Amino acid sequence: MSRHSPSPAGQMQLDQGQPVSSGYAGAPAGAPVAPIMQETETETSVTQKDTGQEAPASVPDSAFAGGPSLPPEDTDLDIGNIVLDVQARLQEGGPGDLAAALRDAEARIVEAEVRSTMAEARTVEAEAQLAEQRNVLLRSKAEAENVHRRSQEEVAKASKFASEKFAGAMLPVKDSLEAALATENQTSEKLREGVELTLRQLIAAFDGAGLVEEDPLGQKFDPNKHQAIGTLESEAEPNTVIDVLQKGYLLHGRVIRPAMVMVARAKA
Repeated sequence: MSRHSPSPAGQMQLDQGQPVSSGYAGAPAGAPVAPIMQETETETSVTQKDTGQEAPASVPDSAFAGGPSLPPEDTDLDIGNIVLDVQARLQEGGPGDLAAALRDAEARIVEAEVRSTMAEARTVEAEAQLAEQRNVLLRSKAEAENVHRRSQEEVAKASKFASEKFAGAMLPVKDSLEAALATENQTSEKLREGVELTLRQLIAAFDGAGLVEEDPLGQKFDPNKHQAIGTLESEAEPNTVIDVLQKGYLLHGRVIRPAMVMVARAKA
């Protein structure tokens, strides 16, 4: 029979409603029942007396009432380590060690909360910087698109109205030619004067457009600007332009039409 099982006599007394004995082996009949915890405490005291050690002080529940709340598990604080540390200190000493362990745990919790708050602040700051950079990127993209669109519009306008200035300069030339044709019974001198005036207007229009006349008479032959029609024996230095059949023209340095020339060669 186990230590804590009631005897048959005790069980019978329970059934008959009589005073119950202790139920333990060797207990007198009718003795009051002692709580199991009392016997356990007695045995614990005997064990402590035999070993010469004192039991660690028990921790009342009120010691933890109103204490600092633990932060959530996603903080940098290791809650398990703090609990183990407090338990170890309780096993080592009395209430003084308990108070020190609680103070240390509270300090570590406060430190973890500070670190968590700082991390949240850094996260908010990083998100703000990211939003600002995104806005800058969007503005830069929109500005680049606007510049590209304006550039395309300007190129289209420049291509469309590139000859606007030259066309405006050519209008007086046309007016002079029409006036000359409309005049009847003109003398040759008056006709010549009118043609010379028209030619000067045309040359002025060419100069305004950057169109330059190329008349290479007496110059060295330049294949980049001249087109040789043939060669002639001449006392001039060989490879020299001795006759211009048709003048050439350059627009801002680019050859629009090469000059057609005759080139000198040495006499046989």
